[in-house]
Amino acid sequence: MRGNGAHEQRGVGRHRAAARQNPLTSPLKSLAEAISRLKSADSRKLMAVTGLVGALGAATVGGVAAGAGAPEHQVTLQTASASRAVADQAATRSMDRAATTASKPVEAAAPKAAPQAAPKAAAPKAAPKAAPKAAPKIAAKPKAAKPKAAKPKAAPQPVLRPVAGLDMTQMRNAQAIVQAGQQLGLPKRAYVAAIACAMQESQLYNLASTVYAESYNYTNQGEGSDHDSVGLFQQRPTSGWGTVRDLMQPKYAATQFYKALANVQGWQDMPLTLAIQEVQVSAFPYHYAKHETRAQEVVDALTR
Repeated sequence: MRGNGAHEQRGVGRHRAAARQNPLTSPLKSLAEAISRLKSADSRKLMAVTGLVGALGAATVGGVAAGAGAPEHQVTLQTASASRAVADQAATRSMDRAATTASKPVEAAAPKAAPQAAPKAAAPKAAPKAAPKAAPKIAAKPKAAKPKAAKPKAAPQPVLRPVAGLDMTQMRNAQAIVQAGQQLGLPKRAYVAAIACAMQESQLYNLASTVYAESYNYTNQGEGSDHDSVGLFQQRPTSGWGTVRDLMQPKYAATQFYKALANVQGWQDMPLTLAIQEVQVSAFPYHYAKHETRAQEVVDALTR
């Protein structure tokens, strides 16, 4: 507020000086320019300058009052110069202080060092686990070799010797008849019936037929001429027993006889000759009975 009052006094003095053509007007203008340059300065600098202006204004007003009664011609140049020098010196000191204050860099408060966290104690490393020791390998006991099941050996065939007054050719044919019955799983009574039938029909010889010239192309032990019958059992191809070629094979012909016998209901309980007649349908059904004893002897010789 003092500075403002001093400004008003300086203004009054300035108007009076202008009216009287006061030589102090020039220094005041210089001060005004200095104040305008310091408007951007901080508040401390502005207060210092304002106080200085107030002091100069009071001195000026006092000078003016003192010289009010004196004539204008008595204001000497020396007085004006002295006042200007004093004002300039005061302004200079004020400006120097302001400049010095402004030139000092405001020391930024050093940032407080962030408190360093206490270093964490390193977690103790887990002791490396010892690798589990492999259990000692126990030597495997050698497995006992399993005895291989021996394949059942075929029953040794009895030495083929002629029996019941037969020759070796007849015995071989009888052997083929027994083997065919064994493959079908039939009982021995069936073998006896088949051999007794062959004894009656062909005397156990594989016969060709004079009707079929083809029948001579296969193994045979003679010929027959009873219609178109061929082979051991004198079976007829025209009756559905099979082809000439098949019926000339002893095992095939015997198998055909066994199949027909198995279809006769109760054949095992019948007299042997009647069972054979059911298969052969012969004109002489009782002629087979005379061969039953010899046929049984042959079967026993081939199956023991």
